Amino acid sequence: MSMAAALPGRARTRPTTARYEVETLDDFDSFLRLEPAWNELIEQSGISFPFVTHEWVRTWIEYFGAGQSMHVLLVKSGRALVGIVPLMLRQGWMYGVPVRRLQSIHNVYTERFDFIVNGPADEIYPAIWNHLTTRGPRWDVLELRQVPADSPTLAHLTRLAAADRHPTERWHSCDSPYLPVEGSWESYFPTLDRKLRANLRNRLGRLSRRGRIEVEVIDDPERAAAAFPEGWALEAAAWKGEAGTAIQCLPQVRAFYEAFATRAARRGWLRLYFLTIDGRRIAFCYGLSFRNRTFQLKPGYDPGYASYSPSTTLCSRMIEDAFRGGQQEIDFLGVNDTWKRSWTSATRPHEWLFIFRQGIRSRLLRWAKFRMAPVLRKARIPS
Repeated sequence: MSMAAALPGRARTRPTTARYEVETLDDFDSFLRLEPAWNELIEQSGISFPFVTHEWVRTWIEYFGAGQSMHVLLVKSGRALVGIVPLMLRQGWMYGVPVRRLQSIHNVYTERFDFIVNGPADEIYPAIWNHLTTRGPRWDVLELRQVPADSPTLAHLTRLAAADRHPTERWHSCDSPYLPVEGSWESYFPTLDRKLRANLRNRLGRLSRRGRIEVEVIDDPERAAAAFPEGWALEAAAWKGEAGTAIQCLPQVRAFYEAFATRAARRGWLRLYFLTIDGRRIAFCYGLSFRNRTFQLKPGYDPGYASYSPSTTLCSRMIEDAFRGGQQEIDFLGVNDTWKRSWTSATRPHEWLFIFRQGIRSRLLRWAKFRMAPVLRKARIPS
C-alpha cells in the first residue's frame, strides 16, 4: 500500500478561509487515531449508510489501497471537525494519456459514497473546493462514484466547478431499490403481488414438511468467523462459483469482508442471516444494521433447495423482522433487479461526478471519455 510521505502523527495544514481551514491527512497512523472523531461526525452529519464510516474506509485501505495514496481532507472550524472527504490519489493511464486521478474511496464492493459534512454547506463546500484547486496535489480529474443523486455534494461541486470553468460530467450509474418500513408487516404483506404471496405460502409449506424452519442471526465476531465458511459456500453454490465471482473465489475480497465483519460486530452493525431447516443452513445473507436501516450485501443459497426458493423465504423473514423490530428501511443495494422489485418500487438514483482540470490534456481526456468512447461503443460491430 502506497502512502504519501508525511510527518508521523501530523497532517499538512493550510488555511483556506477566515472561518474554515482544510487539512490533508495522508499518514495512516494519524488516520487510525481519528476514528472517534470520524464516527462522531458521521452521527452528526446524518450519513445513513456505513460505507464511509471509519471502519469501512480503514478496511478498504488495508485490503484495496495498494498502489494508491491516501488523501483525506479534514475541514475544521476552530477546533471543531465539520467535514471529512475520504479520497485516494492514483496515477495511471486513460486512453493512452497519463492521468492523475483524485478519487473517492471506492471499488465495485463499495455501494455508496459521499462527503461527511456537518455545518453550513454553502460555506464548507467552497472551502473544500478551494483547497482541492489551489493547495492540494496536482490532479487531472476528480472522480466521485456512487453518490446519491440528491446529495449536496453533487450540487455544490458541480456549481463550484462551473464557476471556475472546470469541465464537469455527471453519469447516472444505477437506481438502487429500498423499502421504507412503514406501518406493520400485516399491512405490508397484502400489498405484495398475489403470485409472490401464493408462492411464499406454497413453498414455505412444502419446505416445512422437510423439517423445522428457523432464521439464525449472528451478530458477534466469534460466531461470525466460524459461520463464514458456510456462508461463502452458499454464496458461491449457484452461478457465482462457476463464474469465479463468488467471494470465496477471491481471497482478498473474502479477507476484506471478514475483517470488516469483525469491526462491524464490535459496533453492533453486523447481521449474518441464515435460513435453516432442522439446523442445516440453506440460505445466507451478509447484512448490516446501521442507523436503523438494514442493508443486504451478499446473499446466497443451496441450489439443492432451489425449488423451495430459500432466498425468497429468507428475504421475507428479514423484512418481517425489520417491521417487527422497528427498523426504518430495508436497503437492497446494487441495481434494480427483478427480484428486488418484487418487494418494493422505491429506488434511490446514484451518479458519478467527473471534474476535469483546466488545460488541454484534461479537455482531451474529457472528450475521449464522454464524446469519443460512447460513439465507438455504439458503432462497434458485434462479433
